[in-house]
Amino acid sequence: MASLQGRDFLKLLDFSAQDINHMLDLAAAFKAMKHRGVPHRLLEGRNIVLLFEKTSTRTRCSFEVAGYDLGMGVTFLDPASSQVSKKESIADSARVLSRFYDGIEYRGFGQAIVEELAEYADCPVWNGLTDEWHPTQMIADMLTLREAFGDDLRGRKLVFMGDARNNVANSLMVVCAKLGLDYTACGPQQNQPEEWLVERCRELARESGSAICVTDSVEEGCAGADVLYTDVWVSMGEPDEVWEQRIGALSPYQVNDAAFALAEPDAIFLHCLPAYHDVKTKVGQDIFERFGLTQMEVTDAVFESPRSRVFDEAENRMHAIKAIMYATLSDAPLPSQV
Repeated sequence: MASLQGRDFLKLLDFSAQDINHMLDLAAAFKAMKHRGVPHRLLEGRNIVLLFEKTSTRTRCSFEVAGYDLGMGVTFLDPASSQVSKKESIADSARVLSRFYDGIEYRGFGQAIVEELAEYADCPVWNGLTDEWHPTQMIADMLTLREAFGDDLRGRKLVFMGDARNNVANSLMVVCAKLGLDYTACGPQQNQPEEWLVERCRELARESGSAICVTDSVEEGCAGADVLYTDVWVSMGEPDEVWEQRIGALSPYQVNDAAFALAEPDAIFLHCLPAYHDVKTKVGQDIFERFGLTQMEVTDAVFESPRSRVFDEAENRMHAIKAIMYATLSDAPLPSQV
């Protein structure tokens, strides 16, 4: 396969199935090293910067620990810590930061911002999340599926339940189409993916031998599923006013025991987190006080069940990000002794 060194990691539409599987192989290798306590400071002397316009627990911690484990220096900048897009344009910031750093991560709003960073930076730029895409999450998710079902995921069926047009759902549809998994977007009409993306993914699916389905029927969507996946009903940055509408529209698509009764016996549950499966958070408590709900996109029974792999999935973010950074910063194979 062609080297990924120097490539930006902005969305998975930019990468082949071979590229994605290479990153998954690296992620699995890095996870094995981490669990065996094998040092792997393979990027000693490099430095990266993390630009966060949206807060996150998993993304920040994953990038920081991954960077430290690989031997790199890591700088974190939030909106209060830099002049990016305030006193300094995205283009100018990219040209400045790439004089200091070997890689730039961006987590924020429009995809156009991370694309502009990549256009003007002289180093790899990694998309930690935008409104349109969440590609690092996909490497973690597919690694989690490999651990559950084996390395060859072709023919498995993954169903996204709920707001099937958000950044996670969009990215899942792409990665499934690339790797040969059947993908179903299951949600109400107003929360289904854009037609251009469905058609693009169907083209990719024809090449990989898989299928893309869009439905508002829970029975059709969940039948024979190997994976039920969901996400919060209101994404970060959206106004609180949309909660009432989303709850009304998406409640029938909650991942619960009835949904799993339609799936395969060994089906698993995934969620990119955080999840509102109880009232132990401020948002969960607010929703309970306003609407009387104690759980939303997934029931507590499913979230805490043996079929739930959400904490493996969360850990895998770190190994996935390590793989992405290593692949785009170095074309050297991993040393045989590790």
